[in-house]
Amino acid sequence: MRHSDTVILHDAFAFKGGGERLVHILCRDLGVDLAFGYRNKKTFNLDELSNKLMNLESESNLPVWRTIKRLHTFRNKTKFLNKYENVIYTGQNSSLAVSNHSEGKNIYYCFTPPRSMYDLKESHLAFQTPLERLRHVLYNAFYQPLYENAIHKMDVILSDSKNVQNRIHKFLGLESTVIYPPCDVDKFCWVSQGDYYLSTARLTPQKRVDIIIQAFTKLPQKRLVIASTGPDEQKLKQLAEGFDNIQFTGDINDKELKNLIGNAIATIYIPIDEDFGMSPVESMAAGKPVIGSGEGGLLETVVHGQTGWLLSPSPSAEELIQILNDANPKSAQSMRTDCEKRAKIFCTENFIEKMRGIIRQ
Repeated sequence: MRHSDTVILHDAFAFKGGGERLVHILCRDLGVDLAFGYRNKKTFNLDELSNKLMNLESESNLPVWRTIKRLHTFRNKTKFLNKYENVIYTGQNSSLAVSNHSEGKNIYYCFTPPRSMYDLKESHLAFQTPLERLRHVLYNAFYQPLYENAIHKMDVILSDSKNVQNRIHKFLGLESTVIYPPCDVDKFCWVSQGDYYLSTARLTPQKRVDIIIQAFTKLPQKRLVIASTGPDEQKLKQLAEGFDNIQFTGDINDKELKNLIGNAIATIYIPIDEDFGMSPVESMAAGKPVIGSGEGGLLETVVHGQTGWLLSPSPSAEELIQILNDANPKSAQSMRTDCEKRAKIFCTENFIEKMRGIIRQ
């Protein structure tokens, strides 16, 4: 096992998200050490990484204790960081460990400032019970100064999109450098054109998969495949109940995901003000256009009319239905070459080259 002068400190590998994929690629291609709060072995196979792995074991099944333990772990169990010349912090809680690395460079790769604390605070509170709201307000009052103090101690702040760069400036008053996340574009490729549209967004309220389902309940002649899981899974399955044209795959592996994207007509991705959004890039890498919400990171990845169709920032089911008439199999196939070319901008090689430059700077 090799040891590095650089370590990545990540919140947790709880599920297969874009942030976790980025950390995995960064460790693999830079050959650096990795420390993390905890891991769910159903996410990524970390054991295939050649450098040192450190599980800080911050996981707990008790809600309040889980939060306390997580924050305590990053603040008090990361003294080992002083052994490294460079520390790259990813996620929202790992940054609290910055005080334990006084000699060397502290690099924060920001997926976004915590949205439940800043731009989506009111919408999060709106869906909560009075007790949940109280807990949320108290947590923010405690955690926000800790987070902001930690971010101001960073030597370098990187953002994963111009959208996030703007949030960092607006909410934290800090400047950052945009380095787009990596997409293993060679892993995704055109296979054929099947008879379905695909949604790969995690099943949470912010991803607005309910609007996609509502549209397809009124389009029984068109098929929708939902290839993801999340806390809203049961609620969304109830919404789709009785409609044979809507299928949920449940949890799938990378090979199955690649096959589903490679055979789709197009993908549909309409989250609220997405930070960056890896799913549209993976879709384009497979030559599949994206039907997306016209806000957030999708404005930086999808070219309207060339590599997909951008809806309004808050699309309705009716608007999506109208676009689906334009996003027919023939139109989708005509965008294949442009999609594949566009995705290469966000390739892993560009990301790794820029990250190496930041570390050496």
